[in-house]
Amino acid sequence: MSNPIALVTGASRGLGRALAAGLVREGYTLIVDARDEAALIAAADEDGFALAVPGDVTDPGHRAELRQAVEKLGGLDLLVNNAGTLGAHPLPAMADYPVDELRTAFEVNVVAPVALTQLLLPALRVRGGAVLNVTSDAAVEPYAGWGGYGAAKAALEQASSVLAAEELTVRVWWVDPGDLRTDMHQQAFPGEDISDRPLPAAVVPGFVRLVTERLPSGRYRAPELIS
Repeated sequence: MSNPIALVTGASRGLGRALAAGLVREGYTLIVDARDEAALIAAADEDGFALAVPGDVTDPGHRAELRQAVEKLGGLDLLVNNAGTLGAHPLPAMADYPVDELRTAFEVNVVAPVALTQLLLPALRVRGGAVLNVTSDAAVEPYAGWGGYGAAKAALEQASSVLAAEELTVRVWWVDPGDLRTDMHQQAFPGEDISDRPLPAAVVPGFVRLVTERLPSGRYRAPELIS
């Protein structure tokens, strides 16, 4: 296939879906995944995603299926690790954070994207591709209640930074999209009106610029990439 190929996790809704749709408009062929099979298939049909692979990215078997999808299309130019979890909510203080919930937050937000990246790096190296990890300002700011999510995203950022130092041909970006009007953000503020936050589509141009201009590896804020 002549079009560049991207894999976006967590693409059934929110930022993942908006970003995947934006990449399709830029000429990418998309492989997408999400846990909600019905929502993923509907998004794929509506937005023109080439392959929809339902499943949980924390499952090694599912990650193997994603690699098979990459092989089916003949390679990979971009891996977007977007799938994530808020963790325990309503947001608890660190003194009360359930350890099992904390473990799950790290499994979804750190271990799974690192494991998927390891699996797909050989394909990305062949094509001089890129890894884009979605992070958060909670990784670098001490927001009360955000300890579990923030600690996991901070670990993802450090893993991204080290990977960027190690990889010579693959770009590695970790990108804070800013506060957005998503289901996850609503979970963090139950009962509150978050309509003042922008929709995910508003920051997609920032991500697209990063990818199409192939900016240097590093940490970025999507709103600041928008001209």
